[in-house]
Amino acid sequence: MKKLKSILILMIVMLTASLSANADTIGYADFQKVIEEYSFAKNAYKDIDNKLLELQQYAIDKDKQYKTIESPLQKKTFEEQIQKEFKTREDKIYNLKVSKETEIKNNVLNASKAVAAAKKLDVILDYGVVYAGGVDVTNDIIQYLNAPKKK
Repeated sequence: MKKLKSILILMIVMLTASLSANADTIGYADFQKVIEEYSFAKNAYKDIDNKLLELQQYAIDKDKQYKTIESPLQKKTFEEQIQKEFKTREDKIYNLKVSKETEIKNNVLNASKAVAAAKKLDVILDYGVVYAGGVDVTNDIIQYLNAPKKK
């Protein structure tokens, strides 16, 4: 994994160096800030957190019920049933998280492409790989994402 990151960073640096003659066509953005200020992402992560809290409460409630059961056979049956239900709920939350993260990533990618086209930029890089030059388009991407969409 570290080798892959090293190779990726090296390629980005090489790309940046080759485009440095055209520094006006390079944009950069703080994508962490973009996601933090993207209202859809905030709502999606809040929804996922709420579902995780509901799952925790479910586990607490079922633990209380389990403690009231006296028969070892009933306890075992109850435990098996709850494990299946818990796993189903957990999988559903995981799938929701993956789905929302994919949607957020795609929206940020499309917004970046739209901002790059509007600003006539050849490339938009993460701000962490740009040491000097370029145009900061972080706020432009955030505004694009949070703007009301025409239906």
